[in-house]
Amino acid sequence: MELPESLSSMLAGDQGPTRQKAARLVIDLAKTAGATEFVEVETSHVSGVSVITGGHGLRRFLSDLAGDGEVAIPTTLNSAGCDKTKMEEMDIDYPDFLEQQFEIIHAYEQLGIDATLSCTPYDRGIEASNGIASWAESNAVAFSNTWTDLITNRESGLSALATALTGYAPKWGLHLESNRKPNIIVDIQCEMMHLSDWSILGDWIGKQVRPDWDFTYGPMPYLTGLPDYISFASKKALTAAAANYGCAQLWVEGHTNEVELTGEEHKLVFTDSDLQSRYSDLKPNGRVDLIVIGCPQASLEEIRITASAVRSHCEMGATIPDNRLWLFTSSHNYDLAEADGSIGILEEAGAVILRDTCPEVTPYNRKKYNHLLTNSLKAEHYLTSGLNRIPTSVATIQDCVNHAFQPGLLNGPAPIIEAKSQPQHQSGKKMQSEECTINGHGLDSQEDYIIEGTAMVTDVPITYLGYVNRDTGVIEETGHPLDGRDIQDKILIYPKGSGSTVAPYVLMGLVYTGKGPKAIVTRDICSLTLPACSLLNVPYSHGFDSDPCIQINDGDWIRLAKKGAEVQIDVLQRVGE
Repeated sequence: MELPESLSSMLAGDQGPTRQKAARLVIDLAKTAGATEFVEVETSHVSGVSVITGGHGLRRFLSDLAGDGEVAIPTTLNSAGCDKTKMEEMDIDYPDFLEQQFEIIHAYEQLGIDATLSCTPYDRGIEASNGIASWAESNAVAFSNTWTDLITNRESGLSALATALTGYAPKWGLHLESNRKPNIIVDIQCEMMHLSDWSILGDWIGKQVRPDWDFTYGPMPYLTGLPDYISFASKKALTAAAANYGCAQLWVEGHTNEVELTGEEHKLVFTDSDLQSRYSDLKPNGRVDLIVIGCPQASLEEIRITASAVRSHCEMGATIPDNRLWLFTSSHNYDLAEADGSIGILEEAGAVILRDTCPEVTPYNRKKYNHLLTNSLKAEHYLTSGLNRIPTSVATIQDCVNHAFQPGLLNGPAPIIEAKSQPQHQSGKKMQSEECTINGHGLDSQEDYIIEGTAMVTDVPITYLGYVNRDTGVIEETGHPLDGRDIQDKILIYPKGSGSTVAPYVLMGLVYTGKGPKAIVTRDICSLTLPACSLLNVPYSHGFDSDPCIQINDGDWIRLAKKGAEVQIDVLQRVGE
């Protein structure tokens, strides 16, 4: 693989240690992916900003980068954990939160990154161009690939930052048209009336995916039966929720470019019964403490819909008590909504409008808020995870606004989270007893090694952000085969990472504090795992001639040996022997 001259210069350290680290990561990812060339990238969007998402792993990593080097291409920044102008209203109960938050933002700005603090880089009045982007915000990846001509892989915060610093990405994955193929057909057989309907649909699709559906680049559904007109906010709600489960692109019959179907796609049907069943499951039971709208950050359309619902109450003389409605949006859309009067309507009614942050990355004061209501399945997915672990219900914007004005609409205590095992947690593993040797590949940047240890194995993806405790390394996801287990000092074997693109920072934080795994093996190329391993020299291997998630038992004693580019795994003792 021939390196571009400027990338070779960076790798040699001619442009400083920051770009040298970034170049090494980009090249590691290229060789791991089997890329034969690099592409010049037009824009990058970096995730990992909030104190509660990136955590100490992010802060330490950024401090290690400080000193030299700036981004080589236009780069924007994801949402922060607060609106610095509304700290009193947010009443964040987190020691030194604002200080830590702006330490992170300042470090990014020192790298030349535009601190837009928005999770919707596609929604700021800029026409998406043709070409390649490197975006590390899951909802933005799915939106861009589905509704625009800009193509991006589902990057991690680290890989997007490395591309931003170098200007290059390996040409692989969704950059190649041959990999952009549907693997599920979903026939929608119900009317889509509300933005929350679209959000439920996207999340529902992800929940149907099973571990034995081998989707290298995640679920990529082709949707039929949707109406002739789909609003911008509806498109956003659909792709954002689908991204909860690693979906990087969708096709919608009559709305997106046509694509050839093979007949081998899995088939799903979404009916009105499915929709109403999810509303029933997600409806609020018990007192609602706070209503949050705008995950991803609210578009102008969503702000206007919310303002319209609020206005109908205000015309009857009502106001929102105790700032019970928080609406999150970008600074760009705030300015537009302020100009058309929507912000005035909302604020006069008693709503709190928050810029530069998002519901899922905000630390809530649990002395006040123990049950949230939202219209977003993306918000519900992460708010109920270990990220905030706060009971969250879902309803339409109109119903959300009703609850904001009427605290007594539901009486009784706030609900308690009852985590449920999801169908996608189902494991297909069977105990293996025969001798086992399998061969794969390692990272070129890592020296040869021989490691022995206990294998911790699952055939279900691991979601680091929210479902792996960032302090202890314990997996905390009810129904997951490894729920309650500690990854420290294990040889961790799994298909790939899922969920948020901030995952590498959680893994890095565990490695920094000695709570990380001894080595990591993934079945698929994992852009959420590889970057942390490359930068912190955690032995990483992939691309085996047989599926390690199936061939190796959880608890086997194994040897992992790298020589040159090749890695061999030998099972030395089967569990129970």
